[in-house]
Amino acid sequence: MDVRWMTVFLDSPVRVAEGFWLGVTGASLSRRRGAGGEFATLVPRDGDAYVRVQVVGDPPARSHLDLHVDDVRAVAGVAVSLGARVVRAEEGLIVLRSPAGLLFCLVGWRGEARLPAPVRWPGGQLSLVDQVSVDLPDAAYEVEVGFWEGLTGWSRRPTGLPEFEHFQRGPGMPLRLLFQRLGSGAARMHVDLACDDVDAEVVRHRALGAVVVRRVVGEWTTLRDPAGREYCVTARSPLR
Repeated sequence: MDVRWMTVFLDSPVRVAEGFWLGVTGASLSRRRGAGGEFATLVPRDGDAYVRVQVVGDPPARSHLDLHVDDVRAVAGVAVSLGARVVRAEEGLIVLRSPAGLLFCLVGWRGEARLPAPVRWPGGQLSLVDQVSVDLPDAAYEVEVGFWEGLTGWSRRPTGLPEFEHFQRGPGMPLRLLFQRLGSGAARMHVDLACDDVDAEVVRHRALGAVVVRRVVGEWTTLRDPAGREYCVTARSPLR
């Protein structure tokens, strides 16, 4: 089973954070879709889109993944065999929950393959959204990581910090999966940006309306967007 592409959705109760994320990414907003105009795509300056926004109506602001595959029903069967449960099924879309309760979607692949380049900002730094962190309590960690490993077929890799692992992403994937041990609390996902100058990038995000939550010097800064959603700017190379 091949994952052909990935999309991260920024799910918010209202549209308050959309302009912020357009500023963060340098993207433009697509035509709205859905019965109430709840869906839109952040269209990058080049390459194929992989970040979308959705108005979900209920708090908190959060994130979820879409996996783009050739055969949605077949992959859903694999996901269920690995411990997921189906929430909703439509033509070309199946919504599921992982063993830890994380919502994700399987959608049909439409030929997406062109990786957008990082954006160079007036401060001189390069950045792009390039990672989704799956944040897990200890009790759910091994089962959940094993689920995603089985579903994607990607291999686990250690990082320089014991509480983190990542997957060796498939070729041509716009997003990397990181797994973080939380100790306790509910499972969740958040997005990370890669950047070659974290301090300059954080200044830019604060000017757009973000609030700094905490800093890990030399590694990353956690911020909160105008909808209250936490995300990180990390000191990883934005050059894939």
